[in-house]
Amino acid sequence: MYTRSHQAFKNWYQSHLGQLLAEAEFERLSEILPDLFGFHLLQIGVHGHEVLCQASRITHQLQLESDPELSSSIYGHASRLPFASESIDVCVVSHSLEFDEDPHAILREIDRVLIPEGHIVVLGFNPYSFWGINRFFRAWRKQQPWLGQFYGRARLKDWLSVLGFDCIHAQGLFFRPPVQNEKIMQKLIFMENYVPDWLDIIAGAYIVVARKRTSTLTPIGPRWKRNPKKITNSALVEPSTRGIHCDRTR
Repeated sequence: MYTRSHQAFKNWYQSHLGQLLAEAEFERLSEILPDLFGFHLLQIGVHGHEVLCQASRITHQLQLESDPELSSSIYGHASRLPFASESIDVCVVSHSLEFDEDPHAILREIDRVLIPEGHIVVLGFNPYSFWGINRFFRAWRKQQPWLGQFYGRARLKDWLSVLGFDCIHAQGLFFRPPVQNEKIMQKLIFMENYVPDWLDIIAGAYIVVARKRTSTLTPIGPRWKRNPKKITNSALVEPSTRGIHCDRTR
């Protein structure tokens, strides 16, 4: 079901409306990503632009896919990332939270794999917009993207804050209503340039950028014993994180 749902979303992105949204998101990411540095960038979720993170200065970019046949990408689920803890510098999440049964699990996994001071960039649909209204009337048809669960920016920022992230940027994207008619969308293009800042919250989509806080806990030193027990191999515990380990020393 997960793979079929994401494939249907990819197909929607090929529509005229999907392509318009993809270009708007790509342009905004192209302004944000050059300022986020590191060694490893991870992209999660579906998008209609083939080079979504092209503007990033990070050369080692990974893309998580739910389809094992895509050998050029990494196969896995966003709630069980195959990466070592604190091994990713930037994670771009493109409309993945809306189409998963447990978005909290995805955010917790991203928190685990991100380094301290690492960044998460989330693209999402706004429920308080023309798109949200359209979803209310069309979700019963089980069509993409309307069958997803849209989460508002404020709610997402609360979730990230609980995990220990500081929101450093939030912006609405694409103010035109979700209409597939090309002529109508061309006539409504003025809405993208003349919407006042205070109406930013009604945009059809949004982008949120947050930075993972550095732990400020003071480590407690061990209580020394005169005759410490010798550690044997049988006492070692296997690490809980398995999969790809990103080498941060290169």
